[in-house]
Amino acid sequence: MKKVLIVDDVKGWREFNSNAVDEVFKGDVEIFTADCAQKAYDIILENRNNPFDIIITDLQMENNYSPKMAGEWLVEQIKSDNRYINTKVVIISATFNIRHTAEILGVSCIPKSTALKCFSAYEEILGE
Repeated sequence: MKKVLIVDDVKGWREFNSNAVDEVFKGDVEIFTADCAQKAYDIILENRNNPFDIIITDLQMENNYSPKMAGEWLVEQIKSDNRYINTKVVIISATFNIRHTAEILGVSCIPKSTALKCFSAYEEILGE
């Protein structure tokens, strides 16, 4: 069973991503959600002894991390924790420079415009 954390400040996107992940893994998944980077980080710390397999995060959420976006800060925290070295991190965001940001952070991405119309993007990024 996959263990997945989904982070987005918009409830509709948390639900949309949860449904897509559930579909990709045919229900063989345990999904946690958070509505901001700080709550997500708290959940990550609480689960350090049983790390997530996948973390999906938005970039633009709370404004506490300027000049970085909250999602950038969160990805950096994940990447700095050796227990999460094998965790797949995916940014799903409407940010105009999502691909560039994901490349710099060394993670995968799906633009929200693609996520809305192309379920295969989830299968491609999350599939085994």
